[in-house]
Amino acid sequence: DLVAHHIFYNRDSTKAYVTSLGKSELGVIDTMKRPFTIKQVAVPDCKIGEDIVFSADNMRWFLTCLGSANVIMGDAVKDVPTQTIALPHPYPHGIGIHGGIDRILVTNTVRGSDLGDAGEMITAIEASTGKVLESYKVSSKPSPSGEAPVEVVFVPGTNPPVAYVANMYGGTLWTATWNAAKKGFSVAQAFDFGLVKAGVPLELYVVSKDGRPDQLHVTTAKPGHLHVFDISQDAGKPKLLKSIATAEGAHHVAYTKDGRFAYVQNSLLNLPGMNDGSITLIVLNKGEAVDSIDTLKDQGFAPNCIVLLPAWNDMAGH
Repeated sequence: DLVAHHIFYNRDSTKAYVTSLGKSELGVIDTMKRPFTIKQVAVPDCKIGEDIVFSADNMRWFLTCLGSANVIMGDAVKDVPTQTIALPHPYPHGIGIHGGIDRILVTNTVRGSDLGDAGEMITAIEASTGKVLESYKVSSKPSPSGEAPVEVVFVPGTNPPVAYVANMYGGTLWTATWNAAKKGFSVAQAFDFGLVKAGVPLELYVVSKDGRPDQLHVTTAKPGHLHVFDISQDAGKPKLLKSIATAEGAHHVAYTKDGRFAYVQNSLLNLPGMNDGSITLIVLNKGEAVDSIDTLKDQGFAPNCIVLLPAWNDMAGH
């Protein structure tokens, strides 16, 4: 009844955090010890735990709670919740953090019970205090637009800071660019996946080269692709290089530290047409899918999340 959902590493990969859809708990694994054991941390103000980010100093974590419209701030050393941040818009899912501007961005996605009542906003929070600031509409359509922004990630090392937002139902990619004079963000649509006949964009990853952001990778679940964008010249204007076919339900991606491989997990909440169950192996320097790992699929399982163990795992902007 836990319904383990996503796995996130802290900044130095010494801990792995497992969110839960079924209980108001957060699992913590000490990755430095063998065998692995999981400690459950009570987060009573959190229903349907989704995503976690960590402060730059690795001292605090922030957990989105889709079912209770909260972000929980926690002590990342003691692993106890310290503050409940109530949000102005429901269904928080994706979360990104930028220590340089002291900001967190949170998405406003869909109702957990039936994936309905899709939102259209991202909300900015002051990371140091938990103070809720502004919300921004990531749609050019009349409200309610039903875009369902699902994930958000900041691009490391850009000036001004830029975050990407994936609109799950809208089928679009948006940017939120920091405006220092206004101490806020300017939002703009950056790409429409309908142009390449792809839908349901989900996860966002930033692949760096020589320490600088080089590519943005975005998964789309229907029919299943990993899209590769060039962001080396201008993070605010990603240019699509290639759409690599995987399998239906393309969702999370695990990257190797040596930059050679990406493993795409193909399943989304057991939804029809988006639940292949395989893992696609992509050779990154070729930009090609070269194999399908069907170990779980052949046993009737569909992987819900995928990460590599710390010795091999590249954070890819997270």
